[in-house]
Amino acid sequence: MGNCKPEQCMDGALDLVGVKLTTELVNEVLRKLHFEEKIAFRFFTWAGHQENYAHQPQTFNEMIDILSSTKYKVKQFRIVCDLLDYMKRNDKNMVPVDVLLVILRKYTEKHLTHLQKFTHKKKIRVKTQPEINAFNLLLDSLCKCCLVEEAEGMFQKVKSRVKPDANTYNILFFGWCRVRNPMRGMQVLEEMIKLGHTPDNFTYTTAIDTFCRAGMVSEAVALFEFMRTRGSTMSSPTAKTYAIMIIALAQSDRMEECFKLITDMSSSGCLPDVSTYKELIEGLCLAGKIEDAYKFLEDMGSKGYPADIVTYNCFLKVLCNLKKADEALKLYLRIIEVGCVPSVHTFNMLIAMYFEVGQPDGAFETWDEMERRGCARDI
Repeated sequence: MGNCKPEQCMDGALDLVGVKLTTELVNEVLRKLHFEEKIAFRFFTWAGHQENYAHQPQTFNEMIDILSSTKYKVKQFRIVCDLLDYMKRNDKNMVPVDVLLVILRKYTEKHLTHLQKFTHKKKIRVKTQPEINAFNLLLDSLCKCCLVEEAEGMFQKVKSRVKPDANTYNILFFGWCRVRNPMRGMQVLEEMIKLGHTPDNFTYTTAIDTFCRAGMVSEAVALFEFMRTRGSTMSSPTAKTYAIMIIALAQSDRMEECFKLITDMSSSGCLPDVSTYKELIEGLCLAGKIEDAYKFLEDMGSKGYPADIVTYNCFLKVLCNLKKADEALKLYLRIIEVGCVPSVHTFNMLIAMYFEVGQPDGAFETWDEMERRGCARDI
C-alpha cells in the first residue's frame, strides 16, 4: 500500500480481506483499538458502510467511549455529538444516562473546573486594572455555563473598581433569563435603567423568546409590558417581538390577548414582513388555530398589510405538511379569490400533498389547473 498513513490505507485493505462482519467482531476490533481513536473511527465508519451489516447501539457506545477517553477529547466532541444525533435520528436505543454523564464530565472538567475555582477565590490579585471588555467576557462565560450566581458575586466584588457598561448588565440580565429566574433578571434591568443605561430591543426580545420556550408565558407577557411602557425608543417592540408573543399566547390558548396584540402591533406601526408573517402563520397553524390564522390574515389585510403569494405559500406549506387536503384546497381558492397569482411552488406543494394522502385525482386536477393558469412547470 506504499507509504500512506494506516487510517488512509485501511479501507482498501479491509475490502480485500472479505470478512463477514458481526456486531461481536466489530466491537472486539474497537476494543483492541481503544487508544488509537483515529484508526478506530476509520474502521467504525468503514464497517458502517458494508452491506448486510448495521451498527448496533452497543457498537455506538464503544465508539463514543473511545472518543471520550482520548487526550484529544475536546477536539472529538463534535464527532461524539454527531454520533448521538445519528442514533437519535435512526431510532437506535438511547445511550445510557450514566454514559452521557461521563461524557459531559470529561468534556467540562478541563474548562469548567478552572472557571469555578476562579470564582471561589476570596481575593483577585491583578497587577493592572482589568478592562471592562475582559470582565464582560468572564461574566459571559460564567452565565453561559449557568453559573449566574457566581457571575453576580464576581460582579458585586469588582464593580467598585471596574465601571460596568450596558453590556455588563445585558450579560447578567440574559444570564438570569437562561436559568429561568425572571425576578432577578428584572432587578438587573431596573438597576441598569436607573444608572442611565438603555437596554435595546434585542435584549428584551431574546429574553422574551427564552421565557416563551420555557413555558413561562406570563413572565414573558410581564416583560413585554415592561418593554412597551417603561422602555425607551431603542427598546420598543419590533415585529419579531410581537410575533414571538402572539405565537406563545396562541399556543397557550389565550386568543383574546393574542388578537389584542395583533391590533396593537398594527396600530404601533410594526409592519409585518414576510418573515414575521411566516412565523405567525406557522405558529398559529401548528397550535391548531387554523381559523385564527385566517382571521389574522383578514385583520392584517383590512389594516393595509395584505399578504402576498410568499406569505400564502408559507401558510399552504404548513397545511400540506399536516396533510390537511381540504384546508389546503380552501386556502388555494382563497388565494385566487383575493387576486393573488399562484406560483409554481404553490402547485408543487399541492401535487406532492395529494399523492401523499392517496388522492392522485387531486394531483392531476392541480396539474391541469397549472395549464389553465399558464403557470410554467419546472423540472
